[in-house]
Amino acid sequence: MIDALVTGLVGPYEFGFMRRALVGCLALSLSAPPLGVFLMLRRMSLMSEAMSHAILPGAAAGFLVAGLSLPAMTLGGLVAGLAVALLAGFVTRSTMLKEDASLAAFYLIALAGGVFLVSLRGSQVDLLHILFGSVLALDDPALWLMGGVSTVTLVALALLYRPLVMECVDPLYLRTVSRAGGPVHYAFLALVVMNLVGGFQALGTLLAVGLMLLPAITARFWASDLSGLIPVSMLVSVLASAIGLTVSYNAEIRLPTGPAIVLAAGALYILSMLVGPRGGMLQRLVRRRHLEA
Repeated sequence: MIDALVTGLVGPYEFGFMRRALVGCLALSLSAPPLGVFLMLRRMSLMSEAMSHAILPGAAAGFLVAGLSLPAMTLGGLVAGLAVALLAGFVTRSTMLKEDASLAAFYLIALAGGVFLVSLRGSQVDLLHILFGSVLALDDPALWLMGGVSTVTLVALALLYRPLVMECVDPLYLRTVSRAGGPVHYAFLALVVMNLVGGFQALGTLLAVGLMLLPAITARFWASDLSGLIPVSMLVSVLASAIGLTVSYNAEIRLPTGPAIVLAAGALYILSMLVGPRGGMLQRLVRRRHLEA
């Protein structure tokens, strides 16, 4: 039984495509969850979902020009995501709309436009590749891209850590004592877009946000401050990636790998919600009974 268990856990990674998939997911797990933590603390979690759809028309434009070309789709997605972020910020500052409303408007336009562009030239398979990714088909250029995005993100977070924390706690105070609030906000949005562009190579535009937000939300049940939230979110993302890849390979029925990874992260969230020591359901129930006694 032990031999069968070890074979099931280690055996899949004898194949190169599984090792590349794991390395790509590990790269995402180092950079995306910390951004998710800051999004959660700033109550901007749904904004990342909007941004993930915003990169679709750029990726679709790259697909129209060069087919399933990594550089073209990456550049197009990056330009489209940054354009939507800047346009939403401009509309917010020029009209009465809040940032979430302007982002929602642009994201819906971008999503419809991206699907329309893909349908002009391509099959249903091409559309599914862009929407849901192909983590088992990651090649060396895609891994270099994801590794580069992860490195840039970690370095940028180290440089921007203090103003980001201040903006989470008291953005008005940050604007009072420093002019860094605006540049830091846009730099943070750029990092989010970069990670979504890197993530869509593996998980697609619809699921790339999964490894950004679910581990961050899960970490909230295990840690109470940033010094704990960030490493716990990374660990949850690594576990979800390994579990999703292994289960999808060993399952008797054919399971799509990208959704399996996100579902594994979702299962860890539900487990943490039930038994987490920081506000989990079981912990709150025990505390309530203790107070009643």
